[in-house]
Amino acid sequence: MVKLLLDEHISPEVANGVQRRNRSLVIHSMVQWENGNFLGKEDSVCLLEAARQRLSLVTYDRRTIPPLLKLWAEEERSHGGVIFVDEKTISPADIGGLVRALISLVEEAGEIDWTNQVYFLRSQR
Repeated sequence: MVKLLLDEHISPEVANGVQRRNRSLVIHSMVQWENGNFLGKEDSVCLLEAARQRLSLVTYDRRTIPPLLKLWAEEERSHGGVIFVDEKTISPADIGGLVRALISLVEEAGEIDWTNQVYFLRSQR
């Protein structure tokens, strides 16, 4: 089952909402993950530790993460998976919408291995 790490620009309330609806799902907010030690760190540092812990990063960052993933693919470096959210599809302020979409994704994904997977999250209206 996919384990999630929300980037620092996603409200910790999303993690709380997912946990309330599905206690078995592993989800961390960057603010709380590793005592907040990764806040403000470079993307590569966060992705490396997330991969080590087999966590998939959930992010709205489509500016800096894709070039990093391309570089890592060229270097044959693995990551724990990245789930992109488009703010035109699910607004960062739509906590309930993001919670629903993540829960739906987890249910659909089942037990697949998320290593090196890239996914674009859809709204669940």
